Amino acid sequence: MTKKLLIVGGGYLGAELAKSLDNDLDVTLIDQRDVFVHAPAMIRALVKPSLLDRVLLPYDSLLAKGKFVKAKVIKVNENSVTLEDGTQLDADFIVIATGSTNGVAFKPAGDSIDDFRAVITEIHAKLQTAKSVAIVGAGAVGTEMAGEINSAMPDKNITLISSESSLFAQMPSKFGTAITSKLKQAGVDIKFGVRVNDLKSLTEPYSGSLSLSDGSTITADLIIPAIGSRAVSELVDELPNVSKENNGRVTVDKYLRPSSYANVFAAGDVASNGDAMTIVAVGRQVPWLTNTLKALAAGTSLDQLKPYTPWKKAPLFLPLGPNKGNSYMVIATFGNWVTSKIKGKDLFITKYRKLFGLKH
Repeated sequence: MTKKLLIVGGGYLGAELAKSLDNDLDVTLIDQRDVFVHAPAMIRALVKPSLLDRVLLPYDSLLAKGKFVKAKVIKVNENSVTLEDGTQLDADFIVIATGSTNGVAFKPAGDSIDDFRAVITEIHAKLQTAKSVAIVGAGAVGTEMAGEINSAMPDKNITLISSESSLFAQMPSKFGTAITSKLKQAGVDIKFGVRVNDLKSLTEPYSGSLSLSDGSTITADLIIPAIGSRAVSELVDELPNVSKENNGRVTVDKYLRPSSYANVFAAGDVASNGDAMTIVAVGRQVPWLTNTLKALAAGTSLDQLKPYTPWKKAPLFLPLGPNKGNSYMVIATFGNWVTSKIKGKDLFITKYRKLFGLKH
Protein backbone atom coordinates (compact mmCIF):
# COMPACT_ATOMS: atom_id res chain seq x y z
CA MET A 1 0.00 0.00 0.00
CA THR A 2 1.26 3.50 -0.89
CA LYS A 3 2.53 5.38 2.15
CA LYS A 4 0.66 8.53 3.19
CA LEU A 5 2.45 11.88 3.44
CA LEU A 6 0.88 14.93 5.05
CA ILE A 7 2.53 18.30 4.38
CA VAL A 8 1.41 21.10 6.68
CA GLY A 9 1.99 24.42 4.91
CA GLY A 10 1.81 25.18 1.20
CA GLY A 11 4.66 27.65 0.87
CA TYR A 12 7.78 27.03 -1.20
CA LEU A 13 8.94 23.97 0.71
CA GLY A 14 5.49 22.44 1.02
CA ALA A 15 4.36 23.04 -2.55
CA GLU A 16 7.60 21.86 -4.17
CA LEU A 17 7.86 18.78 -1.95
CA ALA A 18 4.24 17.83 -2.65
CA LYS A 19 4.85 18.16 -6.39
CA SER A 20 8.09 16.15 -6.28
CA LEU A 21 6.45 13.22 -4.44
CA ASP A 22 3.07 13.31 -6.18
CA ASN A 23 3.81 10.12 -8.15
CA ASP A 24 5.49 8.22 -5.33
CA LEU A 25 3.45 8.73 -2.15
CA ASP A 26 -0.18 9.42 -1.26
CA VAL A 27 0.32 13.16 -0.78
CA THR A 28 -2.01 15.57 1.03
CA LEU A 29 -0.97 19.24 1.15
CA ILE A 30 -2.72 21.40 3.74
CA ASP A 31 -2.76 25.20 3.87
CA GLN A 32 -5.11 27.78 5.38
CA ARG A 33 -5.19 29.70 2.08
CA ASP A 34 -6.29 28.32 -1.28
CA VAL A 35 -3.79 30.50 -3.13
CA PHE A 36 0.02 30.37 -3.07
CA VAL A 37 1.71 33.76 -2.62
CA HIS A 38 4.91 34.09 -4.66
CA ALA A 39 6.70 36.26 -2.12
CA PRO A 40 9.74 37.47 -4.14
CA ALA A 41 7.37 39.22 -6.54
CA MET A 42 5.51 41.06 -3.78
CA ILE A 43 8.20 43.72 -3.49
CA ARG A 44 7.75 44.63 -7.15
CA ALA A 45 3.96 44.31 -6.83
CA LEU A 46 4.06 47.32 -4.51
CA VAL A 47 5.17 49.47 -7.44
CA LYS A 48 3.30 47.40 -10.05
CA PRO A 49 0.14 45.92 -8.49
CA SER A 50 -1.05 44.52 -11.83
CA LEU A 51 1.61 41.85 -11.22
CA LEU A 52 -0.64 40.28 -8.56
CA ASP A 53 -2.69 38.51 -11.23
CA ARG A 54 0.39 36.49 -12.21
CA VAL A 55 1.88 35.79 -8.79
CA LEU A 56 -1.08 34.68 -6.68
CA LEU A 57 -1.28 31.04 -7.74
CA PRO A 58 -4.23 28.73 -6.94
CA TYR A 59 -3.39 25.24 -5.69
CA ASP A 60 -6.01 23.60 -7.96
CA SER A 61 -3.56 22.35 -10.60
CA LEU A 62 -0.48 21.73 -8.47
CA LEU A 63 -1.03 18.01 -7.89
CA ALA A 64 -2.15 15.38 -10.41
CA LYS A 65 -2.65 12.49 -7.97
CA GLY A 66 -2.43 13.98 -4.48
CA LYS A 67 -4.92 16.35 -2.93
CA PHE A 68 -4.94 19.85 -1.51
CA VAL A 69 -6.93 20.63 1.63
CA LYS A 70 -7.75 24.21 2.58
CA ALA A 71 -7.75 24.10 6.36
CA LYS A 72 -5.90 25.16 9.46
CA VAL A 73 -4.00 22.46 11.35
CA ILE A 74 -4.25 22.89 15.13
CA LYS A 75 -2.36 19.82 16.32
CA VAL A 76 0.34 17.45 15.05
CA ASN A 77 0.51 13.95 16.51
CA GLU A 78 2.96 11.16 15.78
CA ASN A 79 0.94 9.73 12.89
CA SER A 80 -1.86 12.25 12.32
CA VAL A 81 -2.84 15.92 12.29
CA THR A 82 -6.01 17.51 13.63
CA LEU A 83 -7.78 20.25 11.67
CA GLU A 84 -9.62 23.22 13.18
CA ASP A 85 -13.00 21.58 12.54
CA GLY A 86 -11.92 18.49 14.47
CA THR A 87 -11.16 16.31 11.45
CA GLN A 88 -8.19 13.99 11.95
CA LEU A 89 -6.01 12.98 9.00
CA ASP A 90 -3.73 9.97 9.37
CA ALA A 91 -0.28 9.66 7.82
CA ASP A 92 2.86 7.57 7.73
CA PHE A 93 5.00 10.70 7.42
CA ILE A 94 4.36 14.35 8.31
CA VAL A 95 6.35 17.38 7.18
CA ILE A 96 5.76 20.67 9.00
CA ALA A 97 6.47 23.53 6.60
CA THR A 98 4.53 26.41 8.13
CA GLY A 99 7.03 29.04 6.99
CA SER A 100 7.49 32.52 8.38
CA THR A 101 5.81 35.88 8.70
CA ASN A 102 7.07 39.24 7.52
CA GLY A 103 5.66 42.71 6.99
CA VAL A 104 2.11 42.89 5.63
CA ALA A 105 3.48 44.15 2.31
CA PHE A 106 5.35 40.90 1.68
CA LYS A 107 3.21 38.09 3.09
CA PRO A 108 -0.50 37.87 4.01
CA ALA A 109 -1.30 38.42 7.68
CA GLY A 110 -4.37 36.15 7.53
CA ASP A 111 -6.00 33.61 5.26
CA SER A 112 -7.84 36.08 2.99
CA ILE A 113 -6.20 36.71 -0.37
CA ASP A 114 -8.70 39.50 -1.08
CA ASP A 115 -7.52 41.29 2.05
CA PHE A 116 -3.90 40.85 0.94
CA ARG A 117 -4.68 42.30 -2.50
CA ALA A 118 -6.29 45.26 -0.77
CA VAL A 119 -3.19 45.80 1.39
CA ILE A 120 -0.85 45.80 -1.62
CA THR A 121 -3.15 48.15 -3.55
CA GLU A 122 -3.38 50.54 -0.59
CA ILE A 123 0.38 50.65 -0.04
CA HIS A 124 0.89 51.24 -3.78
CA ALA A 125 -1.47 54.22 -3.63
CA LYS A 126 0.46 55.64 -0.66
CA LEU A 127 3.74 55.09 -2.50
CA GLN A 128 2.47 57.00 -5.51
CA THR A 129 1.65 60.10 -3.46
CA ALA A 130 4.65 59.90 -1.11
CA LYS A 131 7.61 62.16 -1.78
CA SER A 132 9.80 60.51 0.86
CA VAL A 133 10.11 56.84 1.84
CA ALA A 134 12.06 55.39 4.78
CA ILE A 135 12.76 51.65 4.81
CA VAL A 136 13.70 50.25 8.22
CA GLY A 137 15.91 47.19 7.83
CA ALA A 138 18.59 46.62 5.20
CA GLY A 139 18.51 42.87 4.77
CA ALA A 140 17.59 41.31 1.45
CA VAL A 141 13.94 42.45 1.58
CA GLY A 142 14.61 46.06 2.60
CA THR A 143 17.52 46.50 0.20
CA GLU A 144 15.64 44.96 -2.72
CA MET A 145 12.66 47.17 -1.93
CA ALA A 146 14.82 50.30 -2.02
CA GLY A 147 16.04 49.24 -5.46
CA GLU A 148 12.56 48.41 -6.77
CA ILE A 149 11.01 51.69 -5.64
CA ASN A 150 13.96 53.67 -6.97
CA SER A 151 13.77 51.87 -10.32
CA ALA A 152 10.02 52.33 -10.80
CA MET A 153 9.64 55.70 -9.06
CA PRO A 154 12.97 57.53 -9.37
CA ASP A 155 11.46 60.80 -8.11
CA LYS A 156 11.09 59.45 -4.55
CA ASN A 157 13.52 60.39 -1.80
CA ILE A 158 14.44 57.01 -0.32
CA THR A 159 16.27 56.38 2.95
CA LEU A 160 17.43 52.86 3.82
CA ILE A 161 18.20 52.38 7.52
CA SER A 162 20.68 49.69 8.58
CA SER A 163 21.72 48.76 12.10
CA GLU A 164 24.89 47.25 10.64
CA SER A 165 28.00 49.11 9.53
CA SER A 166 27.73 47.73 5.99
CA LEU A 167 25.31 45.87 3.73
CA PHE A 168 25.45 42.06 3.71
CA ALA A 169 28.43 41.75 6.02
CA GLN A 170 28.04 37.95 5.97
CA MET A 171 28.77 37.88 2.23
CA PRO A 172 32.08 38.57 0.45
CA SER A 173 32.81 42.29 0.81
CA LYS A 174 32.60 42.84 -2.96
CA PHE A 175 28.90 41.95 -2.89
CA GLY A 176 27.82 44.47 -0.26
CA THR A 177 30.12 47.15 -1.66
CA ALA A 178 28.64 46.79 -5.14
CA ILE A 179 25.03 46.95 -3.87
CA THR A 180 25.85 49.99 -1.73
CA SER A 181 27.48 51.77 -4.66
CA LYS A 182 24.56 51.14 -7.00
CA LEU A 183 22.00 52.36 -4.50
CA LYS A 184 23.97 55.51 -3.70
CA GLN A 185 24.54 56.25 -7.39
CA ALA A 186 20.79 56.01 -7.86
CA GLY A 187 20.24 58.55 -5.11
CA VAL A 188 19.24 56.28 -2.22
CA ASP A 189 20.43 57.57 1.16
CA ILE A 190 21.75 54.77 3.39
CA LYS A 191 22.04 55.29 7.14
CA PHE A 192 24.55 52.80 8.56
CA GLY A 193 25.02 51.71 12.17
CA VAL A 194 21.84 53.25 13.58
CA ARG A 195 18.76 51.78 15.19
CA VAL A 196 15.24 53.15 15.25
CA ASN A 197 14.12 53.96 18.79
CA ASP A 198 10.41 54.44 18.19
CA LEU A 199 9.19 52.19 15.37
CA LYS A 200 5.38 52.20 15.74
CA SER A 201 4.79 48.95 13.85
CA LEU A 202 6.98 45.97 13.03
CA THR A 203 4.74 44.95 10.14
CA GLU A 204 2.60 47.81 8.78
CA PRO A 205 3.74 50.86 6.78
CA TYR A 206 2.80 54.28 8.15
CA SER A 207 3.73 57.96 7.86
CA GLY A 208 5.54 59.98 10.49
CA SER A 209 8.97 60.42 12.00
CA LEU A 210 11.70 58.12 13.26
CA SER A 211 14.08 58.82 16.12
CA LEU A 212 17.46 57.20 15.45
CA SER A 213 20.04 56.01 17.94
CA ASP A 214 22.58 58.62 16.76
CA GLY A 215 20.22 61.40 17.90
CA SER A 216 18.96 62.31 14.45
CA THR A 217 15.35 62.26 13.25
CA ILE A 218 13.91 61.23 9.90
CA THR A 219 10.46 62.29 8.74
CA ALA A 220 8.91 60.37 5.85
CA ASP A 221 5.60 60.25 4.02
CA LEU A 222 5.83 56.47 4.13
CA ILE A 223 7.81 54.36 6.62
CA ILE A 224 8.10 50.69 5.64
CA PRO A 225 9.34 48.17 8.24
CA ALA A 226 11.45 45.37 6.72
CA ILE A 227 13.18 44.04 9.78
CA GLY A 228 13.26 40.33 9.17
CA SER A 229 11.15 37.21 9.25
CA ARG A 230 9.82 35.25 12.19
CA ALA A 231 8.99 31.56 11.99
CA VAL A 232 5.37 30.45 12.27
CA SER A 233 6.08 27.64 14.69
CA GLU A 234 3.27 27.53 17.25
CA LEU A 235 2.22 24.14 15.87
CA VAL A 236 5.40 22.47 17.17
CA ASP A 237 5.02 23.72 20.74
CA GLU A 238 3.17 20.62 21.93
CA LEU A 239 5.51 18.12 20.29
CA PRO A 240 7.74 16.20 22.74
CA ASN A 241 11.27 17.47 23.39
CA VAL A 242 11.09 20.57 21.21
CA SER A 243 13.56 23.46 21.36
CA LYS A 244 13.08 26.85 19.68
CA GLU A 245 15.24 29.88 18.93
CA ASN A 246 14.40 33.54 19.62
CA ASN A 247 13.11 34.04 16.08
CA GLY A 248 10.69 31.14 16.50
CA ARG A 249 12.60 28.62 14.40
CA VAL A 250 12.50 25.09 15.79
CA THR A 251 15.73 23.15 16.26
CA VAL A 252 15.90 19.95 14.20
CA ASP A 253 18.23 16.96 14.26
CA LYS A 254 20.45 15.89 11.37
CA TYR A 255 17.43 14.29 9.69
CA LEU A 256 15.27 17.45 10.03
CA ARG A 257 13.16 16.08 12.87
CA PRO A 258 12.02 18.66 15.47
CA SER A 259 10.97 16.24 18.21
CA SER A 260 11.15 12.65 19.39
CA TYR A 261 8.44 11.65 16.90
CA ALA A 262 10.36 9.52 14.40
CA ASN A 263 8.24 10.26 11.32
CA VAL A 264 7.59 13.99 11.83
CA PHE A 265 9.92 16.35 9.96
CA ALA A 266 10.21 20.13 9.80
CA ALA A 267 11.77 22.11 6.97
CA GLY A 268 11.85 25.48 5.26
CA ASP A 269 11.72 28.73 7.23
CA VAL A 270 10.19 27.11 10.33
CA ALA A 271 13.23 24.86 10.89
CA SER A 272 16.64 25.88 12.21
CA ASN A 273 18.85 23.54 10.19
CA GLY A 274 21.83 25.68 9.26
CA ASP A 275 20.16 27.32 6.26
CA ALA A 276 18.87 30.89 6.14
CA MET A 277 15.19 31.71 5.53
CA THR A 278 15.45 31.78 1.73
CA ILE A 279 13.98 30.05 -1.32
CA VAL A 280 17.52 28.96 -2.14
CA ALA A 281 17.46 26.83 1.02
CA VAL A 282 14.27 25.15 -0.17
CA GLY A 283 16.09 24.20 -3.37
CA ARG A 284 18.49 22.15 -1.28
CA GLN A 285 16.05 20.75 1.28
CA VAL A 286 13.37 19.51 -1.15
CA PRO A 287 15.66 17.06 -3.02
CA TRP A 288 16.95 15.67 0.28
CA LEU A 289 13.44 15.23 1.69
CA THR A 290 12.23 13.71 -1.58
CA ASN A 291 14.96 11.08 -1.60
CA THR A 292 14.69 10.44 2.14
CA LEU A 293 10.91 10.00 2.17
CA LYS A 294 11.00 7.74 -0.90
CA ALA A 295 13.60 5.56 0.80
CA LEU A 296 11.67 5.42 4.07
CA ALA A 297 8.48 4.54 2.20
CA ALA A 298 10.36 1.68 0.54
CA GLY A 299 11.40 0.30 3.92
CA THR A 300 14.90 1.71 4.38
CA SER A 301 15.70 2.74 7.94
CA LEU A 302 16.65 6.36 8.56
CA ASP A 303 20.07 5.53 10.01
CA GLN A 304 21.04 4.03 6.64
CA LEU A 305 20.43 7.35 4.89
CA LYS A 306 22.63 10.40 4.56
CA PRO A 307 21.84 13.23 7.01
CA TYR A 308 20.87 16.64 5.66
CA THR A 309 23.75 19.05 5.09
CA PRO A 310 22.96 22.78 4.77
CA TRP A 311 24.52 25.22 2.34
CA LYS A 312 28.08 26.14 3.24
CA LYS A 313 27.62 29.47 1.50
CA ALA A 314 24.22 29.80 -0.12
CA PRO A 315 23.78 31.73 -3.37
CA LEU A 316 22.11 35.13 -3.10
CA PHE A 317 20.31 36.94 -5.92
CA LEU A 318 19.51 40.56 -5.16
CA PRO A 319 17.91 42.62 -7.93
CA LEU A 320 17.54 46.39 -7.61
CA GLY A 321 14.69 46.57 -10.12
CA PRO A 322 14.52 44.57 -13.37
CA ASN A 323 17.92 45.60 -14.75
CA LYS A 324 20.30 46.14 -11.84
CA GLY A 325 21.60 44.19 -8.88
CA ASN A 326 24.22 41.69 -7.78
CA SER A 327 24.38 37.96 -7.26
CA TYR A 328 26.69 35.67 -5.36
CA MET A 329 27.19 32.08 -6.51
CA VAL A 330 29.76 29.60 -5.19
CA ILE A 331 32.91 31.73 -5.20
CA ALA A 332 32.11 34.76 -7.32
CA THR A 333 30.00 37.92 -7.34
CA PHE A 334 28.12 38.82 -10.51
CA GLY A 335 26.59 42.12 -11.57
CA ASN A 336 23.63 43.60 -13.41
CA TRP A 337 23.38 41.32 -16.45
CA VAL A 338 23.57 37.99 -14.61
CA THR A 339 21.26 39.17 -11.82
CA SER A 340 18.72 40.45 -14.33
CA LYS A 341 18.81 37.17 -16.28
CA ILE A 342 18.49 34.92 -13.23
CA LYS A 343 15.97 36.89 -11.17
CA GLY A 344 15.57 40.58 -11.92
CA LYS A 345 13.53 40.38 -15.14
CA ASP A 346 11.18 37.55 -14.19
CA LEU A 347 11.48 37.09 -10.39
CA PHE A 348 11.09 33.31 -10.92
CA ILE A 349 7.45 33.92 -11.89
CA THR A 350 7.58 31.68 -14.97
CA LYS A 351 9.11 28.84 -12.94
CA TYR A 352 6.39 28.88 -10.30
CA ARG A 353 3.52 29.32 -12.73
CA LYS A 354 4.80 26.20 -14.49
CA LEU A 355 5.07 24.35 -11.15
CA PHE A 356 1.44 25.18 -10.44
CA GLY A 357 0.29 24.06 -13.87
CA LEU A 358 -0.53 27.57 -15.09
CA LYS A 359 0.13 29.29 -18.41
CA HIS A 360 3.40 31.18 -18.38
